[in-house]
Amino acid sequence: MVQLHVKRGDESQFLFNTTVDAPLETVIQQITAIYNGRLKVDRLCSEIPELADHGIALPPNMQGLTEEQIVELNLKDEWEDKCVPSGGPAFRKDEIGRRNGQAPNDKMKEVLTRTVEEAKALISKKQAQANICVTMEMVKEALDQLRGAVMIVYPMGLPPHDPIRMEFEDQEDLSGTQASLQVITEDECQLWWAAKEMQRGKKLQDYIGKNEKTKLVVKIQKKGQGAPAREPLITDEQQKQMMMHYHRRQEELKKLEEADDDSYLDSEWSDRQALKKQFQGLTNIKWGPR
Repeated sequence: MVQLHVKRGDESQFLFNTTVDAPLETVIQQITAIYNGRLKVDRLCSEIPELADHGIALPPNMQGLTEEQIVELNLKDEWEDKCVPSGGPAFRKDEIGRRNGQAPNDKMKEVLTRTVEEAKALISKKQAQANICVTMEMVKEALDQLRGAVMIVYPMGLPPHDPIRMEFEDQEDLSGTQASLQVITEDECQLWWAAKEMQRGKKLQDYIGKNEKTKLVVKIQKKGQGAPAREPLITDEQQKQMMMHYHRRQEELKKLEEADDDSYLDSEWSDRQALKKQFQGLTNIKWGPR
């Protein structure tokens, strides 16, 4: 199997296994699906803690309003009584006014929190350091874990405007958000290796030969952004280690320089001729009156 270390810019993403005779259309499709799937899991893992802390999302026309404004405009959240967390709610007000404050109790909150940590670990970038390849099945498993935890806490489901439900149903609206800049569609995804774009219509072996035990660092890039920056000759960690070694060496040389004191050579005990002078009676000679 050929192992691809997929990066976006200088940031490691995940490891991906394929074969040398795999068409690049298929490779790009699979890598794009995993990349965007991991982003979806990350977005859910950022939003679910808000659900655990402050309950379901308010309708869009009520978000950001104060209680006085809601009363004045005679607005009502019709989903508050329909979407009640298991075990009953515990009121925790959302200061920014996105969620209704009817949060799950501590036991249900723990279910959501623990599941978020498990899902994060499953698709973490640290998997690459452990030499574990992330597959689409692992991404789907992480999504299923999160979906199951939300269903346990909210068996009646979430309101259709809640961003968590929209993510699960692939109806999320990312326009105007930072998250939209991270997503790469399959059509605009490019795969780069050794400063060359790996063209669709070819196979992986057209670039790397037929050795199935090859390991490559490839970078994904949006179409039109040009070639990604080359990999640095040394990593940040290697540079850090080199600077630490240089600093330690400088400290050692400084201490040696401070210890290089030869004033002791003027001392009587260091005189190599002291014994000879003593036998000849030439010690303790002073010039001048006593």
